[in-house]
Amino acid sequence: MQEAVIKAVQFEIEGRTWALLPLTDHEVLCQQAKESSPSSFVERPLLSGENPGRVWREHRGLSASELARRASVSNAHISAIESGVSTASVQTLRRIAKALETTIDTLVLS
Repeated sequence: MQEAVIKAVQFEIEGRTWALLPLTDHEVLCQQAKESSPSSFVERPLLSGENPGRVWREHRGLSASELARRASVSNAHISAIESGVSTASVQTLRRIAKALETTIDTLVLS
């Protein structure tokens, strides 16, 4: 993924802060957003009720055992979290989010 150095001008209209940036920078940001979470991927758990962690894991191409290894939790715990049998502590969610290169917020969709 290309690292972007974005230069923008900020201004305020009617109490809202806006940013004006070159079109090429906008396109880079859009591409990065598309690569990290395409809309069909984002809608998948919301529409089907799937576990967001499982959706992110599959999006990243990881097996449950590989995610468990990267997050330093047991494979059984990953399975239990993804199936809804168990919940994860905030500390575990942080490790899982880091391993999936995402944020905790994306893992706890309601």
